[in-house]
Amino acid sequence: MLFLIEYDRLRGEIVSMTTYANEQHDHAHDARLQLELRLRREVAKREVVIMEAANEDALRKTHARYFKSAQALVPSTPGIAPGTHGKVASPSAEPFEAG
Repeated sequence: MLFLIEYDRLRGEIVSMTTYANEQHDHAHDARLQLELRLRREVAKREVVIMEAANEDALRKTHARYFKSAQALVPSTPGIAPGTHGKVASPSAEPFEAG
């Protein structure tokens, strides 16, 4: 199965996803080209890719960045508060305010 994905890098989310049977390889690539040409005219900051996977579940496992937020992809680290840009809070320190 082939997946044509239009991904908005700024928002971090899929804009569109179209599936094609493996036998529709040429049609999928033609659709990709047409989409890329349209996006170029619109000056959109989007990524257009074709990926092959057995099914959508397999694609979600192998290419999770297209389906999950950045926060969901990065495991939480004890002692690092969200929005602190990786600064570790000391137990005796004053509360950290991101700024």
